Amino acid sequence: MPHHLVTGGAGFIGSHLTEALLARGDRVTVVDDESTGCFGNLAAVRDHSGLTFVRGSVTDAALVRRLVADVDQVFHLAAAVGVQLISNAPLQTIETNIYPTELIFSEMLRRHQAGATVKIFLASSSEVYGKNPKPQWTEDDDLVFGPTRRARWSYGASKAIDEFLALAHWRQYQLPVVVGRFFNVAGPRQTGSFGMVLPRFVTAALAGGPVVVHDDGKQSRCFAHVSDVVAALLELMSTETATGEVFNIGSNDAISILELAEKVVAAVDTNVEINFQSYAEAYSEDFEDIRCRVPDLTKLRQTISHQPNYDLDGIIADVVAWHRSLSVEAPAR
Repeated sequence: MPHHLVTGGAGFIGSHLTEALLARGDRVTVVDDESTGCFGNLAAVRDHSGLTFVRGSVTDAALVRRLVADVDQVFHLAAAVGVQLISNAPLQTIETNIYPTELIFSEMLRRHQAGATVKIFLASSSEVYGKNPKPQWTEDDDLVFGPTRRARWSYGASKAIDEFLALAHWRQYQLPVVVGRFFNVAGPRQTGSFGMVLPRFVTAALAGGPVVVHDDGKQSRCFAHVSDVVAALLELMSTETATGEVFNIGSNDAISILELAEKVVAAVDTNVEINFQSYAEAYSEDFEDIRCRVPDLTKLRQTISHQPNYDLDGIIADVVAWHRSLSVEAPAR
């Protein structure tokens, strides 16, 4: 029975990944400090015999050494989450993204040099592209960041350092690694508390509005369902030719943020108003955004066979249904 470590496994993507691994009969150890995730996300599998939950931080070197001692694969998903946190706590963002990755790879290299073969999935982000002006981004495109005095770019730069660390371990020591750059993943359990746009729109619409769109709403984004993303990353981890490579993971069907808001309103309540708010009001005076964020998925599609099951309307419907389920009162005991 394969044994996996999922860092950040009580988070949004991590909890779905944990469920998928357990469903195929594997053992999973989850480590999460619950700073942005919560054990409640694992409610459906909390009593599963194959699950071990460790409440702790992957900044703890002794804990990391113990956790990786007998695993067959590591899925490193623990990271700073959301533009709100990036804007408010850039130092925390940098430390959370870089130091644990360095610890994990150091420990995995020690095991690798002792003769163990353990593959690592590193969760990266579309943020590494910065403000590259291309209409679609491919994995070998330049990374274009703004000035260091703008905290906005600290997240993408720190995730790029994570990627450099991962690929250096592959290049120098053949430590097997797969890097996945996530583009706007959405679905049940995702919270809007950290700035994620779709759950923020849905919760606002369900509360009667208004739905608040930042800037002019003409920014374009692509949304993928979390179950499709998890299926893709699992197939990448079982595909030999993916080792040592970087992949865009997500959807390439672009929609403007204003159009997304309109779709959410149509799905929830057509009487809900849509308002606009400047980035300065929402975040800070020096906040800078990316107008267009669309992945080129050619490399992913040439490497794995997985095809998504959800289009955007299906994603919105699933997110709305999940949020509505949260408002249903539990039956009296």
